[in-house]
Amino acid sequence: MNVDTIPDFLAEQRDEAPADLQHLFITFEDLWERKLWHQLTDTLIEFFHHKESAHQRLPFYKTFILTFADKINQLKLVTLALSAATQCRDSQERLSFLESLAKKVDNPNSQDAHVYAIVAVATVKLEMEELEGARKDLDKSEKILDSFDSVETIVHAAFYRVNAEYYQAKLEFASYYRNALLYLACIDLNELTPAERRKRAYDLSIAALVSDTIYNFGELLLHPILDALVKEDAWLRDLLFAFNRGDLAAYDVLAGHISSNPLLEEHKAGLRQKIYLAALTETVFRRPPHDRAMSFKTIAEETKVRPDEIEHLIMKALSLGLLRGSIDQVDEIARINWVQPKVLDMGQIDNMRLRLKEWDSSVNQLGNWIETKGQDVWAA
Repeated sequence: MNVDTIPDFLAEQRDEAPADLQHLFITFEDLWERKLWHQLTDTLIEFFHHKESAHQRLPFYKTFILTFADKINQLKLVTLALSAATQCRDSQERLSFLESLAKKVDNPNSQDAHVYAIVAVATVKLEMEELEGARKDLDKSEKILDSFDSVETIVHAAFYRVNAEYYQAKLEFASYYRNALLYLACIDLNELTPAERRKRAYDLSIAALVSDTIYNFGELLLHPILDALVKEDAWLRDLLFAFNRGDLAAYDVLAGHISSNPLLEEHKAGLRQKIYLAALTETVFRRPPHDRAMSFKTIAEETKVRPDEIEHLIMKALSLGLLRGSIDQVDEIARINWVQPKVLDMGQIDNMRLRLKEWDSSVNQLGNWIETKGQDVWAA
């Protein structure tokens, strides 16, 4: 667009804007004429943040912003373009718009903005169910991100968010879980609406439960996102904590809710095995290190697993790295020398406190015995 027509364009747009936003248009023209690009960019971002600006964003971007696009921070340019893209008629128009944006910012000095734009392209491809194309864009983005020493958190947040959405669409629960948690680590939870927080917490909890490689929920249990699971979703939070402490009784009480979620219902058998494994590791954890040679009968009593399935259960725990030790198949004894660390609830912490007191008492007794038996040596 001819720069001579910019004042006319701004005047037309000002007349279309709500009364409480019209003062910004005078600022736009003033900053544009004085070539104060940084201040102009920030004022435009402020304008785009207003819901009332929605119908003006796309013409603003195409007619006004593109005239000085090369003079402003390219990451902020992409931010403005993403806001404008929400006003495209359909996904195909939005995809073309964002692909053009990605090419525009593909310069050596603006690779962070390029990644931000590519990730936005991948988002639209996911919406259009073009999973293969989305994966290629995400892999390209990841390769560029790995080459950076540092990058703005909004870029990483966008990458992890879309990566999580891809893995969720592919039902790859462990990868979704990891990327969704990384996304939450890059943002302020207050930026999410209550409904978004609830959905994130719900999806993360389901992924943790049904994944066949996630047996330690510590990072999720400590995350404030779980506070979003209230009222009708409180059972899911309780179920996670039941798994964490290997509480079979609590699991049986909460199992009635499993049918309310298709994924949980589909993985019902896997959930039962997972709670048995959790009960086994908890049984081992409660015992002091010198008392971890356990008979199959003892394990069966504490985990409620049938005696003929105990050996398989222990082998499963050993193969998953939940326990380390050996099995005496002849005498039916499992000798465990290590159990995977995990987040402890108050009951488990109290159990550890009692074990520390027992250890302290044992050390004192040993010291007293040495002092009694070795009097002449100490005197010398």
